[in-house]
Amino acid sequence: MYNADKPNREDLPSSAQLIRSTLLALVAALILLVTIILPAEYGYDPTRIGRLLGLAEMGEIKQQLAREAEEDHGRAADTRPGAFATLLGEFVLGTARANTPGSPQGESWTDEVVFTLEPSKGTEIKLVMEKGARADFAWTAEGGRVNYDLHADGEGDQEMSYRKGRGVSGDAGVIEAAFTGNHGWYWRNRDAAPVPITLRVRGDYSELKRLD
Repeated sequence: MYNADKPNREDLPSSAQLIRSTLLALVAALILLVTIILPAEYGYDPTRIGRLLGLAEMGEIKQQLAREAEEDHGRAADTRPGAFATLLGEFVLGTARANTPGSPQGESWTDEVVFTLEPSKGTEIKLVMEKGARADFAWTAEGGRVNYDLHADGEGDQEMSYRKGRGVSGDAGVIEAAFTGNHGWYWRNRDAAPVPITLRVRGDYSELKRLD
């Protein structure tokens, strides 16, 4: 026969203690909501603590990029596999095998895309990659700043964002494909003047596509 030690009644928390613990938990959750979650996710910072911690700017970037995505609502549907039109042509300047200035360790880039982004306009370029594939990239906005979202989409409504930025003049790094699909950039020019952008890429991708 199994005998379990039963707690004494006096060892159990009272109703008042339970209510007090619940209220303390609710207060802590409310503080986290106002000081951390609202600034970081929505850019709403009534206490100004989020701005001191750098969270408010993060939330503002998320909200602005979300608004821009809504303005270009057709973009997400068109980026599903099979929906892209291959638009290299005038945008891809060819496979540049010669060493390119800014190329790490003097190595060559495979593709270079040069285009001008007009005020309030956006454009998107994607690399078709298999899961686990890696691609190096570097892009610059000459004489201006743009908002960007480095993201991916694949079959079965797979979507993710690698990183975002607002008012940025360039970025460089490595994309490691989290899944098979399209991986790349969406830029939007919020300046009053056109901004020339140069993108250089190399690595394990089968196709480069541009969608306006």
